Amino acid sequence: MSITAELKEQLIKEYATKEGDTGSPEVQVAILTSRINTLTEHFKAHKKDNHSRRGLLKMVALRRKLLDYVKAKDEDRYKSLISRLGIRR
Repeated sequence: MSITAELKEQLIKEYATKEGDTGSPEVQVAILTSRINTLTEHFKAHKKDNHSRRGLLKMVALRRKLLDYVKAKDEDRYKSLISRLGIRR
């Protein structure tokens, strides 16, 4: 249910703000979004997997906090990030 190392590296390269950037909010939100999408597909087949659902809710809450942080710092970065990821707000 987690993402592959190759996909994670690709996301880091795509959303990094500078070389070697792995901790910026943009990268963290992109990785969380990928994991959330993977878990969403998992729940279509496994409707009663409540233990993983709790983890999904924690990831969604963390992504929400990171997006709120980015919006407070720079609203243009926030708008470009949610449009690139296809997150509806």
